[in-house]
Amino acid sequence: MIPEGRSRRSMLGGLIAAGGALTLGAAATPAAAGTRAHADRLGSKATVVLVHGVFADASGWNAVTPRLLKAGHQVLAPANPLRDPAGDATYLSGIIAALSGPVILVGHSYGGEVITNAARGHDHVKALVYVAAFAPDEGESALQLAGMFPGSMLEDALVLRPLPDGTDAEGSIDPAKFHDVFAQDLPRATTRVMAVSQRPGSVGGLSGPSGVPAWKSLPSWYVVAGADRVIPPALQRFMAGRAGSRTVEVKGASHVVMMSRPDAVVRQIEAAYRATR
Repeated sequence: MIPEGRSRRSMLGGLIAAGGALTLGAAATPAAAGTRAHADRLGSKATVVLVHGVFADASGWNAVTPRLLKAGHQVLAPANPLRDPAGDATYLSGIIAALSGPVILVGHSYGGEVITNAARGHDHVKALVYVAAFAPDEGESALQLAGMFPGSMLEDALVLRPLPDGTDAEGSIDPAKFHDVFAQDLPRATTRVMAVSQRPGSVGGLSGPSGVPAWKSLPSWYVVAGADRVIPPALQRFMAGRAGSRTVEVKGASHVVMMSRPDAVVRQIEAAYRATR
């Protein structure tokens, strides 16, 4: 059962720790090998792995992906289990291991925590790109980070549901509040569809401590969403500064800056590629 006394705020912290992650895992080695062979034939620039967050799915990258493909990159935008940071990072690590050539990891929201941990031990990962994302230090959880600065509207918009076995809960955003909290700079016709297809995140499983951060050994870039109502911009600036990230701030952008301002995100990915090739 959910521990007694666990507040809505503590549950939120676990969920906020859930901005977006992953991939087709180590079990998908044959498919990944096929992707590697395809990339080798095309002589692509780099493989860009796009990791989504909670309350979303891989379709959140649909505006970014064609731009990267046109630029000559291979792209993977896998589905994230959204269960816990350690497991999700292991899942992504298996995919990274099956890729050849340079790899750039891009994480949105909780996906930032996942790439921070999954990149370790892979010499062909050349850069990290954080998109309105968590970039934790060792021992930190998204819960801790989320409480550092005010400004998030997520807590009051959450709908929590116990899991069937009673061991945990998962959360999603109230569809009536989804537009204003998550994606206020997108058309309501678009956010209505996003709201009913959002993927919830586990509360307890997504609040564990992060490991040694890859941003201490890899160069990083950051896209700050200047009007983010999920992860406050002040927190994004703090994490980017601490990581030494090369940062651009997109004024007026919501949490889903990769959907509303895809060109700004692609420019940061391309900057990371040019600097590390």
